[in-house]
This record gives sequence, C-alpha cells and structure tokens, in this order.
Amino acid sequence: MKEEDRQLLSNYGEFLPVQEGDSLIEEGADQDSLVFLISGLLHVVTNKDGKLVLLARVEPGTSIGEVNLFDPAKASASVVAKSFSQVWKIRRNDLDDFLNAYPEAASHLMIGLLSEMSKRLRNMNQKLSNTELQNALQEFFH
Repeated sequence: MKEEDRQLLSNYGEFLPVQEGDSLIEEGADQDSLVFLISGLLHVVTNKDGKLVLLARVEPGTSIGEVNLFDPAKASASVVAKSFSQVWKIRRNDLDDFLNAYPEAASHLMIGLLSEMSKRLRNMNQKLSNTELQNALQEFFH
C-alpha cells in the first residue's frame, strides 16, 4: 500500500501493545479482526492431543486474521506474543467503513492481503507435498 493509503487506513483501527505471553487470538473463539504486527514476535499455535504445536512465527510486517475477513468462522489457532509486541488491529465493520469510504485505497489493501494469502497457501501446499513424499518413502523402505 502507498503511504497515504496507510495513513487513511490507520484512522479506522487501533494500535495496541501486547505483553509477552498474552494471547491475541484464542483458538475456537470468534475472530473478526485483521491484525498487522508492527514490532515484536508472535507465535501461531494449535492444541493437538493436549500439546501446543507451533504453526508459524509472525514477524513484523505480517498480517494475521485475514482468512476470517473473507470466510467468517471461529479462530483456527491461537496467537501468542513471544515478546513484547505492538500490533495494529481493525475490526471487520471498521474495515467495511474504510472500503466504502476509500475504494481505491481499499483495493490496494485487498490485493496485498490476497497476495499474502496466496503465498501462504503455496507454502502450505509445498509443506504438505514434502510430508506426503516423506511418508511414501518411509512406507516404501519399511
């Protein structure tokens, strides 16, 4: 996004501090916000068989929560601060207001979000493909 678009968008959300160990998103909870990590480090985790499994590390400049903007549902994972972090958060209804007020700027935001989601999907497909290949090789050699 252009700097001027970011300035417009920033008026629709809020900057929040997140303390180390605090949960930003809880798995299974309603989730209706888009969050950008400004500084710090977040971990995306899920609970599998009573154990926390690390799904991703979120570093500054990364967004989270965009899937629920397009497909509202419960959060599929938890997001926990691994260090003191600063985030910028916008709720769906505020994002809708931004989309209506500034359609051109909003189109740049949406293209950026869809591009990021596409990269993540490709990455996940690659990981899944590698896992399937490893499983096939293990079965072959055992």
